[in-house]
Amino acid sequence: MVEFQRKNYRFTDFGRAECSDICPVPGVLEDISLSGCKIHYDTPVTVSMENDYEIRVRLSRISAEPLILMCHPQWIKEGEDSSTSVGFLFLHSPDTPALEAYIRQLDEEKTASEIDSVLPPEDSCQFV
Repeated sequence: MVEFQRKNYRFTDFGRAECSDICPVPGVLEDISLSGCKIHYDTPVTVSMENDYEIRVRLSRISAEPLILMCHPQWIKEGEDSSTSVGFLFLHSPDTPALEAYIRQLDEEKTASEIDSVLPPEDSCQFV
């Protein structure tokens, strides 16, 4: 199995990705990093590998307005069930600072959960 060397850690997250140039129905955000994301569409979509797209990403942990991100497609994978997954690279966008803050929040939560999984619960230790 080939292991990919990624520039940034990808967080599995849930959200909606809206871009009328790609599909009239929003796609589902499958993962996100500081440098890009993976979006799944339940229908076949046409994406030009030469174009940049403005995608509005509604994240599940942020109830505010969606992040407006300029994206460039990196790869397209068509599923057997006529679905499509697309990998996007983030370009500098108006909401890049908000994206950076969100990724920092996800990283802090990941680090905290890793520490919690290593440490035993406080009430499990007994001194004799």
